[in-house]
Amino acid sequence: MTHVATAHPAGPCPDDVATTGLDCLAETAAFNAAFEAKAKSRPDRARRPDAVMLAALRRNRLGGDTPPVRLAEAHDRDVEVDGARVKLRVLVPRVVEGVYLHMHGGGWMFGSADGQDERLWDLARTARLAVLSVDYRLAPEHPFPAALDDCERAALWLTRNAVTEFGTDRLLIGGESAGAHLSLTSLLRLRDRHAITNAFRAVHLTFGPFDLSMTPSQRLFGARPLLTNTDSLRTAYEAFLPDWSPEQRRDPELSPLYADLSGMPAARIVVGTADPLLDDSLFLAARWRAACVPVELEVVAGAMHGFTLFPLTVTEQELRRHDEFLSQV
Repeated sequence: MTHVATAHPAGPCPDDVATTGLDCLAETAAFNAAFEAKAKSRPDRARRPDAVMLAALRRNRLGGDTPPVRLAEAHDRDVEVDGARVKLRVLVPRVVEGVYLHMHGGGWMFGSADGQDERLWDLARTARLAVLSVDYRLAPEHPFPAALDDCERAALWLTRNAVTEFGTDRLLIGGESAGAHLSLTSLLRLRDRHAITNAFRAVHLTFGPFDLSMTPSQRLFGARPLLTNTDSLRTAYEAFLPDWSPEQRRDPELSPLYADLSGMPAARIVVGTADPLLDDSLFLAARWRAACVPVELEVVAGAMHGFTLFPLTVTEQELRRHDEFLSQV
């Protein structure tokens, strides 16, 4: 692992950026090239999906063309929060030393709480965490604020019931892509709506969109057919925020890059250099540090958006660091 200094216009830069994946950059680049070469055989996520395409994408695991594996160790549960019900996917290992509230990715349109049972069960056992994944409502049927309302309620329920349900008040939160966005916006709602600022010990944010009006890297990435590009991001934002202008999307409730980050927990932020959301993580880490809150930033050489979904050496390395962070923080 090497460390490089960077500078950008969002505020003071973190002292160090951990740059990883340089030792396997050739493998990562070759995977990206093969992924691009197969673009024509995949659904075009740059256009609004019709009902058939939407159903197919939701049926299969994110980044793949087969359904996810549902484990017997996981179970579904509905919880009630102030008169509203939220669906959770729950995995509890034999030893529990904390609880991780997880928000899945999928551009607010795809994915599900049962889409990563195998990965979340590995995390639960490795980090000794009960893992709760939120099965939030999806756009375009349920645009903003439905997903955020569900995630806020799940976080609020956990702050009230963790000790009784799981025997611990050591709470962690995080997610990937849209799930990273929902994790951070849920923390901001806990602070601003419920005056809760210290319930969660840490947040893990993996390649999230934090400026829904689009950072420079989002706008300039272009049409390169990796898992996400400029056009597919615009499509996701239009489904999640129909009829919202770019100026309106800068509202701090929607775009946490513009929010006051005081009172946030320690964070670990991860993004790849071939991700259109690169600036979102770089800028957010700078703002986190400017708020005098501990933050770790990892930039993965050559990695595209969603790289942790695929069998790569950089994936193995990152998931190991992810689990270590959540087990030790």
